[in-house]
Amino acid sequence: MKAVTIRLSALFLALSLFSIPLTADAASKTEINAKVKSTITTFYSQVKSGKELANKAVAILVFPDVFKAGIGIGGEYGEGAMLEGGKTTGYYSTAAASIGFQLGAQVKSQIIMFMTKQALRDFKSSEGWKAGVDGSVALVTIGAGGDIDSNTVKDPIIGFIFSNKGLMYNLTFEGAKITKLDK
Repeated sequence: MKAVTIRLSALFLALSLFSIPLTADAASKTEINAKVKSTITTFYSQVKSGKELANKAVAILVFPDVFKAGIGIGGEYGEGAMLEGGKTTGYYSTAAASIGFQLGAQVKSQIIMFMTKQALRDFKSSEGWKAGVDGSVALVTIGAGGDIDSNTVKDPIIGFIFSNKGLMYNLTFEGAKITKLDK
């Protein structure tokens, strides 16, 4: 009986996760843009050289709220915007699924910086870009005092994952599929 309850709970969660894009899809351009602006402001306040690094980037893809939940089977989803020269040039979603020991839910923000024109071209020319397959995102580590690891900055695509409590460690972009939205 206990195994049946666990399976039904996992099935319910999986079905709930599939409905996230339908409800999250309701976010308007105005709502996404406001959240992106707020996320960038938070990023600049948490990372000492964040603004300087952002100014060097060809484009920045910002996902203000990526929702992640799981009970054995998990998934995550979020919507965001691409910024080029400080202006929004497109809207995107990120989604990923996972299987393994996991229990709970969290909300995180993700920022992906394209440091070269070629990396941005490769991203934009894909039908659905998958981190770790179509391109590698170097997760930036932060040193004492909020300094950025200068070795990571040499990569063509770098990323940050953080919550309202600060930068998050031991997380990855691997397996996340990023798709352009029609908004």
